[in-house]
Amino acid sequence: MPTADELINPRTTDLLASVMAAAGAAPATALRGCGALLEGLAFSRRVTAVKEAVLADLPDAYPAFAEVVRTALSRSDFTGWMTFPVNAAVAERALACDVFEPALDLLTALTPRLTAEMAVRPFLREDLHRALRPALAWTGHPDPHVRRLASEGTRPRLPWAPRLTALVTDPTPALPLLDALHQDPSEYVRRSVANHLNDISHDHPDTAVATAARWLARPAPTTPALVRHGLRTLVKAGRPDALALLGHDPDIRVQVVGPDVHTPEVRLGEHLVFGHEITNTGTRDAHLALDYVIHHRKANGALTPKVFKLTTRTLAPGERWSAVRRHSFRELTTRRYHFGVHRVQLQVNGRPRGFSAFTLGPPSDPALAAPDGSTDHRHEGGAR
Repeated sequence: MPTADELINPRTTDLLASVMAAAGAAPATALRGCGALLEGLAFSRRVTAVKEAVLADLPDAYPAFAEVVRTALSRSDFTGWMTFPVNAAVAERALACDVFEPALDLLTALTPRLTAEMAVRPFLREDLHRALRPALAWTGHPDPHVRRLASEGTRPRLPWAPRLTALVTDPTPALPLLDALHQDPSEYVRRSVANHLNDISHDHPDTAVATAARWLARPAPTTPALVRHGLRTLVKAGRPDALALLGHDPDIRVQVVGPDVHTPEVRLGEHLVFGHEITNTGTRDAHLALDYVIHHRKANGALTPKVFKLTTRTLAPGERWSAVRRHSFRELTTRRYHFGVHRVQLQVNGRPRGFSAFTLGPPSDPALAAPDGSTDHRHEGGAR
């Protein structure tokens, strides 16, 4: 993933200053001085700094503010990450001036340059049903970026964004958007619909399964793949109705051997290697959703599970399938590892099928291990 300084940096702000000055915001003083303030800032704080500079340089009145932005849109060099803080500035200035639909229309024009999915969310929080009306119109737009905005901008749990509490509580107001888009010709749009459905599944699994069932009742060729991705969290959790909807019987007759751990001692930065063998002992084809679970050791010695996707596979009666899997224990900023005994477990159609233990030890370089027996991430960097 690109770092913060690769996305928004002094060169970005200098280009944006030139664009806005030419569009009517001369001399764009705040934007020209903004680049010097970005050093050492994380991505979100860079966005905020540039947004504040845009608000300072552009007119206070919304109509004049919007005219500058629309003039900038006539330029081909107004594109990419420089538009991201402009989107945020549009939302802030519009809501401060009590402007609603015209601002959403402007964000519709901006989103093909770089998604305005974050910028539409303040409008949804301000007045959900009022904001959903133009969002429904976006589903019929000829540009897939705008159609995707309808689904992605309304995701209840959009990553890196505040949750839309109203849609976390009740996702049904946004379902017409997903119904309109789930057979979209663009895979880019359909992937957003699947991720939105997965968001719903965290808080309302019954609604997610019922929605997927409706779509599968009259499917397009692309619908099964969309539903599999949209119900992935429920499949990993072993929810029977989600598994059944996808054709995975939790009680399927199979014989499972493993996981057979090939690396009983794993050092941080290395790989756990384990094998497994599955035989269909039934009299009909076995449609399998195969996952594995790493039970990570916590600081207090307890184990906590995390499910990882292995594969999906169909075995004919009597057919046997075996494979070897490598799982990386590279250092991550999002996980703190603790050394000691861990477990790996297989999961077939949501059901646990056996486990084996292995030991996670310190890295080869002792300087990278913290005194408490966990990973020291002080050497790591990252944008956000």
